[in-house]
Amino acid sequence: MLEKTTRMNYLFDFYQALLTPKQRSYMEMYYLEDLSLGEIAETFEVSRQAVYDNIRRTEAMIESYEKKLHLYDRFKERSTLLDELEEIMDASLQSGAKDLIQKIKELD
Repeated sequence: MLEKTTRMNYLFDFYQALLTPKQRSYMEMYYLEDLSLGEIAETFEVSRQAVYDNIRRTEAMIESYEKKLHLYDRFKERSTLLDELEEIMDASLQSGAKDLIQKIKELD
C-alpha cells in the first residue's frame, strides 16, 4: 500500500495540471493530507461512494497519462543514473561535475 501511495504522489506531482480542480482536491486530500473517504465526503457534502469513484477514475486517468508520456519512469531512471554517476566520481578531481549533478537533481 505504501508503494502505491508513493507512486500516486509522484504521478500526481507530474500530472496534476491535467486534472480538474475537483479531481485535484480529492487527490490532495486523500493522498497528501491522508484524509479518509468519509472526511472528504463530509467536506464536499457528497457520499463516500462518490469520493471513492472519483478517486479511482482519477487514478486510472493518471496511470493512462503515465503510460503514454512516461514522465515518472524517466524521472526514476534519471535519478538512478545520476546516483550511480555520483557514486563513481572522485570528489577531489571532479567537484565541478558533482556540482552539475546536484543542479540536475534539483531540477526534478
